[in-house]
Amino acid sequence: MILRAFPFLSIIVLLFPMIVFTFASPPLLVLKHDTPVDGGFVRSLFNLYYIVVMTLGAAGAAGCAYLGKYPQALAMIGVVVFVFLLRRWVLSKMDGLRDAITRGEPMAIRRFRRLHIGGTLFNVVQLGAMAWGLTRFVG
Repeated sequence: MILRAFPFLSIIVLLFPMIVFTFASPPLLVLKHDTPVDGGFVRSLFNLYYIVVMTLGAAGAAGCAYLGKYPQALAMIGVVVFVFLLRRWVLSKMDGLRDAITRGEPMAIRRFRRLHIGGTLFNVVQLGAMAWGLTRFVG
């Protein structure tokens, strides 16, 4: 019985960090983002989120593939690849902007804040896609 429910359970487990991050990230927008500590904390939170989602997604994909649930496995692999690419892009941009903030570039804080908002919105889209997948691919 648990094996039949594995795709459903793996999506539920993957949804948990997505929901937590969705609610944890927006309050951090009150930070001024004008110090390396602010930017470093936001970057660390994004990095942790991406690593958790990639790890849980890869484990879910492996389990689904092992059980012969190939559509679910491919969907989870898609999430892992998307998050991997998003992680590389967002974190490299954040690193560059943190350096620019340290140098005192006037637009760097604004760009960092926009990147923070954009990264959060991408994660909301992921959450929506996973929730939609819950209704389509589990069964």
